[in-house]
Amino acid sequence: MVRRLGAVAVLNVMWVTDLFVLGHGFDDLAAPGGLLTVLGRLTGLYGALALLAQVVLVARLPWLEAPLGMDRLTAWHRWSGFWVLWLVIAHVVFIALGYAGQDGSPVTAEIGTLVFDTEDVGKATVAVVLLVAVGLTSARRARRRLRYESWHVVHLGAYLAVVLGFLHQVTLGQDFIGSPLGRLYWWSLYGLALGAVLVTRVGLPVWRNLRHRLRVVSVVRESGDVVTIWIGGHRLDQLPARAGQFFLWRFAGRWWEAHPFSLSAMPDGEFLRITVKALGDGSAWLQRIRPGTRVFAEGPYGAFTAQRRTRNKVLLVAGGVGVTPIRALLEEFAHAGDDLVVIYRASMPEGAVLAAELRALARWCRARLHVVTGPSTMVGRHGPVMGPRHILAMAPDVRERDIYLCGPPGMTDAVRRTLGELGVDAAQLHTERFAFAA
Repeated sequence: MVRRLGAVAVLNVMWVTDLFVLGHGFDDLAAPGGLLTVLGRLTGLYGALALLAQVVLVARLPWLEAPLGMDRLTAWHRWSGFWVLWLVIAHVVFIALGYAGQDGSPVTAEIGTLVFDTEDVGKATVAVVLLVAVGLTSARRARRRLRYESWHVVHLGAYLAVVLGFLHQVTLGQDFIGSPLGRLYWWSLYGLALGAVLVTRVGLPVWRNLRHRLRVVSVVRESGDVVTIWIGGHRLDQLPARAGQFFLWRFAGRWWEAHPFSLSAMPDGEFLRITVKALGDGSAWLQRIRPGTRVFAEGPYGAFTAQRRTRNKVLLVAGGVGVTPIRALLEEFAHAGDDLVVIYRASMPEGAVLAAELRALARWCRARLHVVTGPSTMVGRHGPVMGPRHILAMAPDVRERDIYLCGPPGMTDAVRRTLGELGVDAAQLHTERFAFAA
């Protein structure tokens, strides 16, 4: 799948370049500032292509998500996003310098002329500002300081940037103006990318919610800042949700906020269950939600499911409130009769939410459960906590197991390193990153 997607990406870059050549894009090379103008147009086209690739990566397409997983698609989306930003900035800089050289005018004056006096460049300017805002708020340092809700609202601006960029390209792009083949290519590309988003992120969720009519049934407090929310509806046995998957949840009263929470129990055809920790304004508000509240759910998403298992011996590793999909998976694996080991890591005993449920499930299916609490610097009789000797003490046959890992990024990265030191094959490790909320 990765190689096929890489081949598709290379072919599209070649097609864009060919269309540029066929549209006489290199005819301006001999003119003053011609090279800069040509570079500006090419970087603009490649930036548009990368932006559409970003849209497809987050369209939640099942045929992409199932084999690749959300972690990998999200990483590619992030990586391509910075390429979009640099290509768009290069497009602006090269075009401004090229036109300034062609007109013999100062660069600042040329920028003013382009923005305020050139048809549809104003739209492109707004698109650039939106993309820069998305890029800046996606930087790791900024994301650590932003609430998920704020980051999500800013990120939605990328869709408006796509539309504005398309309108700019329709009016001024040589591929549109002078090439019927180019018009067909770009219309098809934009149509497929935006159509995929409309179908999978809008149409399908609306249809499913009209059909299932979800509502909060009950709310159970697990600790001072954690609640479990039971959600009921109609014909939930026909909803294709599995343990380990997540939905984007919206609740009446704050429809504009979407929360990516994993299911904390295996779907039983009657109810869906999530367990929420107060990590931001939205998740804190959910601590006070009432039964009867209408719910809109987009999903299910994620490939962190039992389908990825390759053997009947499984190790489940959870950190903090990342236990939610692990608890659901334990329930599904328990029904399958697998050989199970569960490790639940929490910095404090009171932070080990759902530990009582894990113990009950472990007793029922004879799984070995280890609840590990204490600071990350703790050292015990088996060495550093969650270090190689500690993992082997809890799961001596770890190299023979499929491993499902979910928790905060720092914890999952540390466990990854430990498993690497133990010689665990990367194909045995299945992960779901936990950030902002889960």
